[in-house]
Amino acid sequence: MTTAGLPAAAGRGQDEPPAVRERVSDGQLLDAYSRAMVGVVDRIAPAVVGISVLKQPEPWAPGGIGGGSGVIIAPDGYILTNDHVVSGAMQLRVGMMDGTMMEARVIGTDPSTDLAVIVADGTALPHADLGESGCLHAGQLVIAIGSPFGFQSTVSTGVVSATGRAMRSREGRLIGNIIQHTAPLNPGNSGGPLVDSAGRVVGINTAIIMPAQGIGFAIPSDTARYILSQLMTRGRVIRGILGMAGRLRPLPRRFVRFHRLTYDSAVEVVSLDPDGPAGRGGIQSGDLITAIGSRKVGAIDDLHSFLDAWTIGIPLTIEVIRGTDHLSCTVVPKEPLSAG
Repeated sequence: MTTAGLPAAAGRGQDEPPAVRERVSDGQLLDAYSRAMVGVVDRIAPAVVGISVLKQPEPWAPGGIGGGSGVIIAPDGYILTNDHVVSGAMQLRVGMMDGTMMEARVIGTDPSTDLAVIVADGTALPHADLGESGCLHAGQLVIAIGSPFGFQSTVSTGVVSATGRAMRSREGRLIGNIIQHTAPLNPGNSGGPLVDSAGRVVGINTAIIMPAQGIGFAIPSDTARYILSQLMTRGRVIRGILGMAGRLRPLPRRFVRFHRLTYDSAVEVVSLDPDGPAGRGGIQSGDLITAIGSRKVGAIDDLHSFLDAWTIGIPLTIEVIRGTDHLSCTVVPKEPLSAG
C-alpha cells in the first residue's frame, strides 16, 4: 500500500510523532494570537494620543512640563485621560499617531476617580468605544496602549490579575473596583486605554507601583462611563454630602455582640453643621453610624462609596448608636455649596 495518492501534508501529519504535531499546533495558536493583537492595535492605536501639559508660563521652570496619554472617545475630539495628567494645566496639546498636533482644553476633572475629559480642536477623528469592565475575569488578555516619554502608540500585553481592587486617589478618597493587570506600564502610560481582545476600552490606566514589577492598575470603563457623562454635562461630578465630619471608632467586642453589629468599628460623628442634612435629620455629635441605607458601615469609606451612588435630594435612612440606644434617622443628602 502506498501514500502516493494522499496529499503531501496529510501524509506528513500522519507520519510525524505527536510531539511534532503539538509544536505545530502551538505555533498556529501563537500566530492566531499575534494576528488578533495586531488587529486590535491597528484599530485602537490611531485613537490614542500623547498629551503635553504646560503647567507654568516658563517651560524651563522645574515641573513646568508634564504629560501622559489619553484615548479619543468621540470623533469631535473628546478624550478620556487621568486627572493627575492634566491637573493644573495652563496649556494642553495632544499628539496623534500620525504626528498631527492639536491644541486642547479641559472639559472637566474628577480627582476622586483620577479621571478627566479634555477636548481637542479636531473633527472626524479616530475614536474608540468603551466596553463593559464588569464582564472582565482574572486571566483575561488585555492590551495597554499609550505614549510614555513621547513614544507614540507603545503597546504592551498582559492579563487581568484581579478585579475589585481599591486604591486611594490623590485627595485620599477610596477608588473602588480597580482593575489590576500585568501589562507593563511606564509613567507616561497614565491616561491611556486598557483594551480587551475585541478592541473595546475596558479601563483607563492610572498608576503603577514603582518598586514592584508587572503590577498596573486601571479605572474600570463602567466607572469611566458614569464619570464621563457627568463631566460632559456639568463639567464636574457632584456627590451628596451629609454636613458632618467623622472618624473611625473601634468598638469593644462586647459592644458589637450586644448591638448585633456586622463590623467591630463604626463612624463616630465628631462635628456637624446643625443646618446640614445630618443635623436636620436628628444626628448628633458623638453618635456612632453603623449603617447607611442598606449598607452596613465600618469605615468612612463606606459612607463615601454609598453617597457616590445615591441621588442627591432623595431621603435615606442612617442607623446610629447613641449611648445604649439604636436609632434610625432620615437624612436628605445635598450638594456641596461649592458645586453650585
